Amino acid sequence: MGGEDWHGHIKWALERRGTSLSQIARDLSVSPSTVTRVSKGLVRSRRVEEAIAAAAAFTPAQLWPANYPQPAGGDR
Repeated sequence: MGGEDWHGHIKWALERRGTSLSQIARDLSVSPSTVTRVSKGLVRSRRVEEAIAAAAAFTPAQLWPANYPQPAGGDR
């Protein structure tokens, strides 16, 4: 996932769980634009990524795989 193309999916997942990017911003005491920019993949914030992912019932690696590379070797 990740990037602008998944921003709408993230918002939908949050809405289905009764929350929003704005609520996450309030919970973290950061600006809504910061949370939106993280959701779109424009900026990095591990704290915001983790909050968005948890609220949307994903892992950060599922939403932003480029930011969370898999360990070398993989499953064998």
